[in-house]
Amino acid sequence: MATGGDSSMPNVQSNIFSTNKTLLRSKTLYKQYVLETTVLPNEPESMRELRILTDNHEMGDMASPADEAQLLRMLIKLTGAKTTIEVGVYTGYSLLATALALPDAGKVVAIDTNPEYYELGRPFIEKAGVAHKVDFRAGLAHERLNELLADEANQGAFDLAFVDADKTSYGRYHEQLLRLVRVGGVLVYDNTLWFGTVVLPPDAPISEEDHRIAAAVRDLNASLAADGRVEVCQLTVADGVTICRRIV
Repeated sequence: MATGGDSSMPNVQSNIFSTNKTLLRSKTLYKQYVLETTVLPNEPESMRELRILTDNHEMGDMASPADEAQLLRMLIKLTGAKTTIEVGVYTGYSLLATALALPDAGKVVAIDTNPEYYELGRPFIEKAGVAHKVDFRAGLAHERLNELLADEANQGAFDLAFVDADKTSYGRYHEQLLRLVRVGGVLVYDNTLWFGTVVLPPDAPISEEDHRIAAAVRDLNASLAADGRVEVCQLTVADGVTICRRIV
């Protein structure tokens, strides 16, 4: 553990919500230009309603921001994805974005340990008319992914995976998802810059949890960059988004 860690300090994501989760230094540029010009005017009403509900939730800092959800929708449409996996659902804002972008016969397997959070967002998914595309599975992600892998028909059967869950397990999920996502398919990892802590020195005055997560994210980023099975593109959208295209 880094000597600078302090469990009494607030975590870096404290007071972060969907409209200020960005690494851009200029909040005016992000909130008053990027969001207001290209993101929020194109946000479906059902997503807007769920975003507002989520921002008011006690764990609202876990939500994906609107510009990241817009990116996810675009990736699904650009790749022509029909079957996807989402690891980490929370209230389902990014899940709703995915379901809206998938074709009518598409399917997203959504995995989360807390079905109560998902139930908060499920009425918005139903209202949007896309509940039939969602296959929600409660439980630990590595267990649910292993269940999928146990059926050989699932191996290489998915077009895209989006991961926004416990950061220290990303490496494990990556190995499982590479067997589930087809060659040419896409894996998207959220929070891969962890609010900029990945470049802070070991004695930086941040919480012990943030030191632990930052170390895990640094390891992940190095591993993905060296992984010959994927092509990697790291973006500074939101809190860092890494896109991998499976090539082997």
